[in-house]
Amino acid sequence: MKEFIYSRNAVYETLRAKRRDVFRLEVAQGVQEKGRMLDILQMARERKIPVLSAPRAGMDKIHPAHQGVLLEASGYPYANLTDILDLAARRGEPPFVLLLDTLNDPQNFGTLLRTAEAVGVHGVVLPLARTVEVTPAVVNASSGASEHLLIAQANLSQAIDELREADVWTVGLDEGPDSRGPSEVRLDGGLAVVVGSEGEGIRPLVKSKCDFLLRLPMQGKIESLNASVAGSVALYLAYLARKK
Repeated sequence: MKEFIYSRNAVYETLRAKRRDVFRLEVAQGVQEKGRMLDILQMARERKIPVLSAPRAGMDKIHPAHQGVLLEASGYPYANLTDILDLAARRGEPPFVLLLDTLNDPQNFGTLLRTAEAVGVHGVVLPLARTVEVTPAVVNASSGASEHLLIAQANLSQAIDELREADVWTVGLDEGPDSRGPSEVRLDGGLAVVVGSEGEGIRPLVKSKCDFLLRLPMQGKIESLNASVAGSVALYLAYLARKK
């Protein structure tokens, strides 16, 4: 399956990661070859990728937010949970995994991927159904961070069991009465953080598999944070705990 990656950061990171097959690069007629665009063109030439000068009107039909560049590439190369655990072992680090339970908003998904890549998460696990996948919109929302992450699709309940066998604690973000504050939950060592969907949160079966439930204390008037903000805060708290 082929698809068009759009926007300069997304195209740049896709080329830099070298994980997809690339078929051609379309550049808008009259675009200035400087900054990120110059970097993109240099990588395309080095890899002998065909570069086509295209009218903006035609590119707009593919996606209006192309920023003067489109990259025709193969679909996202999903990994599996074993790949994620192997990456942690190669780095000599306790596993750090993000599990997303039926997240449906591409922008939230992209934001979480960007945070995950920034704090050193070894991989992300998605359910097999009822969830957003790694589409060009997600690549764009993550500013290309998706291209540097191992992302797997699996039964989350079974994935948590497999992680437990690898000495990985699973912490689910939840505001319920059984949840604990950050000072009561161990966030260093092998850790998997579960973020639920925007409306329903973590599904009951997945929640029952978590070793702990974590709530983020707040002092303002709003009742909760959205999935991408809450997940990003939890990942950063874990990052700080792991760095001690």
